[in-house]
Amino acid sequence: MMEPSTSGPHDPHQNHLLAALSPTAFEAVAADLELVAMRLGDMLYEPGEQLQHAYFPTTAILSLHYVMETGASSETTGVGNEGLVGISLFMGGDTTPSSAVVQTAGHAYRLQRHLVKAHFDRADKLRDVFLRYTQALMAQVTQTASCNRHHSIGQQLCRLLLLTLDRIPSPELKMTQELIASLLGVRREGITDAARKLQDAGIIRYRRGHISVLDRAGLEVRSCECYGVLKTEMRRLLPA
Repeated sequence: MMEPSTSGPHDPHQNHLLAALSPTAFEAVAADLELVAMRLGDMLYEPGEQLQHAYFPTTAILSLHYVMETGASSETTGVGNEGLVGISLFMGGDTTPSSAVVQTAGHAYRLQRHLVKAHFDRADKLRDVFLRYTQALMAQVTQTASCNRHHSIGQQLCRLLLLTLDRIPSPELKMTQELIASLLGVRREGITDAARKLQDAGIIRYRRGHISVLDRAGLEVRSCECYGVLKTEMRRLLPA
């Protein structure tokens, strides 16, 4: 279970979406935020379950999954310090057919569901920022679905690593091959082969669930166009 955190230093401004709010809107929301520690594998909500909070990651990365009847699953999108999890709370629904799980341990701020809608209805600037982020999130889900269908496992792996790098301050990633295979909805053997090729090229170093990115430019060259499309759309809708 997630636990309230008092460790520091932490600041809601570490979440880019909260940082994009006007000073007045930020101060109003900040008073209601609760800092929580998130452990790898923590389940935030399951399909069809009433959402209790919206989450604004700062150092954690959250993964939205769709789970099939067979139990197989794949990531529809990831959310880090650029956004929030829980758009259903202000888009007119309180549940979702997907699940949300912690992909990378860290911290996030959470806001109780009744307060999410209250702030959304009250502040025009907050509403504008949240809706533009929702559009960016929809673009990411669409692009991810196309990428998983049309691009190689190697290209998908590069895209995933680049997006993860953008959400953390270090080139050291804690990701097992099993986790990556689950996120991409592919067999672990495919990830093993793709990671080996990147390691042989001197782009990454992989050891016991840790990936060190040695050559980010090399990842960008080997990734498909999807990473660039997603970054461009995010910058267009939510400029720094």
